[in-house]
Parts: sequence; structure tokens; C-alpha cells
Amino acid sequence: MNTTSPTFPGPTPDEAARLTPPQARALFRRGHVSQTSGWSAGWTQANLIALPRDRAYEFLLFAQRNPLPCPVLDVTEPGEVAASIFDGDLRTDLPAYRIYENGRQVAEVTDVVAHWRDDMVCFLLGCSFTFESALLAAGVPVRHIENGTNVPMYRTSRPCRPAGGLAGPLVVTMRPIPAELVATAVGVTARYPAVHGAPVHVGDPAELGIADLDRPDFGDPVEVRTGEVPVFWACGVTPQAAVMRSRPPFAIGHAPGHMAITDARDHDYKLAGL
Repeated sequence: MNTTSPTFPGPTPDEAARLTPPQARALFRRGHVSQTSGWSAGWTQANLIALPRDRAYEFLLFAQRNPLPCPVLDVTEPGEVAASIFDGDLRTDLPAYRIYENGRQVAEVTDVVAHWRDDMVCFLLGCSFTFESALLAAGVPVRHIENGTNVPMYRTSRPCRPAGGLAGPLVVTMRPIPAELVATAVGVTARYPAVHGAPVHVGDPAELGIADLDRPDFGDPVEVRTGEVPVFWACGVTPQAAVMRSRPPFAIGHAPGHMAITDARDHDYKLAGL
């Protein structure tokens, strides 16, 4: 299995936040690897899942049946490598990708040109990184941004509604929120239903079947401090969990937390008037 690693020094967090999407994508095309929370502030980030054409309808149905973790922002024609909200190359312009064969991750790479098939259909799904700037503007801290780490992600015991042969668990992200700001965090994120929206759970992780917050399934653990409450949002890594569970012959996804930085703006996905 190939393992991605940075090949040259990247921007500071402040510099990354000021990059335009084309500038960020150019860095990733050159091989820079980084989780993307906090990058290109104000520009929408998206999850990527790509499947052969003969499995694309099955996934589209899965997404329609599970809109909280799988909010579809854009879909390409078979073989296309750009999208209406992504004026780049979906094979090279994300920081890291994962390749799956029969549900098993066989590689993590910085581009997928060597793995690409002409019948691949790409789905761009909403990402909770999109509403993090709004959380910060409302005075809600975002711990993984403070730490410069990836957001923690967990498989839950909640099953998604299956579609054809595709099934799997809901995956969630977690952000520790001061108790007095939980209502604010809920209100802010509810304004962004196209990028996961309001939390799916607040409080005890055991109710989601999560045994240990210090051992996320994807991403990095973060500290939950005294007076803080773990708050969980649906996550766009859910399709990859479904791929691992259902074992289709071939699929490509982003490495969790290493997102597609699109040409859409965060406010494009905020409910009008709120």
C-alpha cells in the first residue's frame, strides 16, 4: 500500500486560509499532502467518491436515501475529470486519495491517474468543513483547527438505509463544544443542510455505539475539556464505510479530511434569510 506524505513545506495555517481554490489545487497537484480544514476560507469543500458507471445509480440511490451523510453537490458524466463546481482535475487536485478493490483499501496516493477508468462517475458531497468558518464567526471554537489536526471521525452503530448492494454504517465527525454554546452550534450548522446541517447527536457517544473518543476510525483525536460536550455531525466518509462493508469491485475516495476544494462559496449553501 502506498502511503502519502508531504514532499515539500506547505503554507502556514493563515496562508492556507487565504489561498484561492486554484492556488490550493495547484499545491496538491504538485504533491503537497495536508488535511484541508481551514484551507481557502469561504470556499466550499467536498467529499469525493468515484465508482464505475455500472455502480453509479446504486450510489445515487444510496445518497438519496441517506441525505444527511451524503448530500450530493455535483455529479460528473462518466469519465469526466472536472465538475461544474470544480474547475480542476479530480484525479490530481485533491491532497490524497484512497483506492478500494473489493472493499479493501489497496493504496493511498496523491493522484489517481494510474488507477483511473474511463467509465468512472464522480460524486462531490457536502462537507462539514464548509460551516466551520460560520462556527468560528459565531464564537464557537473548533478544536481540530486550533490544533492544526484532522477532524475525528467515527463509525457508528446506526445503519444507513441500503440501496441495492450498497449498505453500511453512518459515520460522524465530532467537535467538542462548550455546553453554553451547543445551542449556538446547532443553530449555525442547521443553516447549512446541503453540507450535513445540524448535528445528529449531542452528548454521550455510547448512544452512537462509539466506545472511545480517543480512538477515532478516521482522522485525529481531540481533547474534550471540562465543561464541553461532544457534538456529532453526519460525515461524508459514510460512502467509504459503505464501500468497505459492501465490497464493490472498485472505488476511489478522498483520504478522510483531505477534501476537494471547490469553486463554490460557503454562502451558496446557506439557507436564505438566516
